[in-house]
Amino acid sequence: MKIQLEVNNASIAYGDKEVVNRVSFTLQEGDIGSLLGPSGCGKTSLLRSIAGFEPLSKGEINLQGCCVAKPGYMVAPEKRRVGMVFQDFALYPHLTVADNVIFGLRGETKKQRSERLNELLQLVDLQHVAHHYPHQLSGGQQQRVALVRAMAPRPDILLLDEPFSGLDVELREQLAREVRDILKRDNITAVLVTHDQLEAFAMADFIGVLGEGRLRQWATGYDLYHKPADPFVADFIGQGVMLAGTVTGANRVDTALGMVEGSLSANVADGDRIKLLLRPDDLLHDDDSPLQLEVVDKAFRGAEYLYTLKLSDGSHVMCLVQSHHDHAIGRSIGVRVHADHLVTFPAD
Repeated sequence: MKIQLEVNNASIAYGDKEVVNRVSFTLQEGDIGSLLGPSGCGKTSLLRSIAGFEPLSKGEINLQGCCVAKPGYMVAPEKRRVGMVFQDFALYPHLTVADNVIFGLRGETKKQRSERLNELLQLVDLQHVAHHYPHQLSGGQQQRVALVRAMAPRPDILLLDEPFSGLDVELREQLAREVRDILKRDNITAVLVTHDQLEAFAMADFIGVLGEGRLRQWATGYDLYHKPADPFVADFIGQGVMLAGTVTGANRVDTALGMVEGSLSANVADGDRIKLLLRPDDLLHDDDSPLQLEVVDKAFRGAEYLYTLKLSDGSHVMCLVQSHHDHAIGRSIGVRVHADHLVTFPAD
């Protein structure tokens, strides 16, 4: 497969303030990537630079092997064959769905525009609203129209700037999966910017976690969760706590939770003081376990409760328990540790 997007040591600065610091990643044709991080981490600035709206202070950006941005050089956005879907969809209210979709196809014949329109409306199952106006559509329908309008000219890459943030929480993950299916069927390379990790998990093949302008890790959602590169990624992705511990022999860590066993990475040695990441799914509820911990908080999640449990040194861990086990705050429940791969970081 050919490389569609290549970002090499890209930096962006506003005056003396650098908001993106030497970010590098690549996407092959048909890949979907996501830039994920908290507000102010630089993800939208980087997306705008890929689109051609922000200059680079260092590094370069290549599309289909051609440089489109480097310090002192920028290819205009309209010459990059890049499609964009914005947070507010930016549909033209005075145009029908059909006219919105074919708006960017001015260089094609009437027959070509009609064929592309029918192809895209079928792709998103919106043939029945072709002659409706945006205000007559639901939020989800408007989002699909904005998507296929950006796809209509067959861009080399599609950029999506928090396209689900204005929708109901329940709808976001569902639409992210639907958009992924649509992009995969049309073999579109895409980059999604979001602060919502569930959207990124649902849509992207690869996710880049940004923090304070730096790309902390570029990986699959699975690896970000189970093999975080640093404490920032471990804290931002999923839920978990860091327990102080000491490595005591092969694949054993002594903690306030007791002796935790599991495979350790090769860069730790006996006697090392470390921080051990424990996810809620690393603790299993077991009433017969000799390890009994006090419930200090609980959150109902439907099928499960997320319990916060207190250790002897005052630190806390979390545990997911089936919700028919309804334990009161202040009571103790039995747990056992079930962590195959131990994620550790230096104590400092």
